[in-house]
Amino acid sequence: MAQSMIGIIGGSGLYDLEGLENPQWMTVDSPWGEPSDQILRGTFNGVEMAFLPRHGRGHVISPTDINYRANIDVLKRIGVTDVISISACGSFREEMAPGDFVIVDQFIDRTFAREKSFFGKGCVAHVSVAHPVCETLGDKLEKAGKAAGINTHRGGVYLAMEGPQFSSIAESKMYRESWNCDVIGMTNMPEAKLAREAELCYATVAMVTDYDSWHPDHGAVDITSIIAVMQGNGAKARALLHNVIPMFAGERAACAHHCDTALEFAIMTAPDKRDAGLIANLDAVAGRVLNRA
Repeated sequence: MAQSMIGIIGGSGLYDLEGLENPQWMTVDSPWGEPSDQILRGTFNGVEMAFLPRHGRGHVISPTDINYRANIDVLKRIGVTDVISISACGSFREEMAPGDFVIVDQFIDRTFAREKSFFGKGCVAHVSVAHPVCETLGDKLEKAGKAAGINTHRGGVYLAMEGPQFSSIAESKMYRESWNCDVIGMTNMPEAKLAREAELCYATVAMVTDYDSWHPDHGAVDITSIIAVMQGNGAKARALLHNVIPMFAGERAACAHHCDTALEFAIMTAPDKRDAGLIANLDAVAGRVLNRA
């Protein structure tokens, strides 16, 4: 009987996960390099869990320097089926206020200094990211957030910027007014794309910390204010996770949105033309389709 295993990627302000039974930090090696940190394994209400701090414990890795491929690979490698990404963000909408949570459903990727795919020369693949968030997972997160008393918004466009600096006022206004984005952050791309390549159900909980720099009463983003809001958001995130995890108990069904078969027709390179080294690196991410070829 198939079971779910939940992977939590904790962003700024969330560096561990309390309440796990038999918690253990463990090292998982990846052919894609070093992940951000060890993985915290355990169970919660009988559900297998894995927690990975995106920036490392102590917040030692900047958004650009995160090894997104290794992070997704190690989660897939240990059996994770569903990834919940917890991320701090700025807001472009008055109604999405600091302290609110947004269950994002779309992304615009403005990053430029990161490895964005497991595939490339030696094995070409093209996956669809038209719908980058698993709707079933999003439904559960929305329900869990509201049950925790969090002002939770369902749906929103997340603008992923390179960073590490925050936006200029001109950029902030462009993203808000011309591009119709809702929130802005530095870490969910290429994370969401890589999760899709790894055939993982993925969803983002964007925790609003500020109004970015577009807001006439907000001024330049103040990191001191952000940290203050972030501390409160961390407690809310734990409450949301404690509500959502029990929803995964019992037998796991196939993903209704086909996240778990995203590679079914994506690999283009003929078997006799594939690079053996790259194929070896793809054992966890794409083994389901490569091993049957």
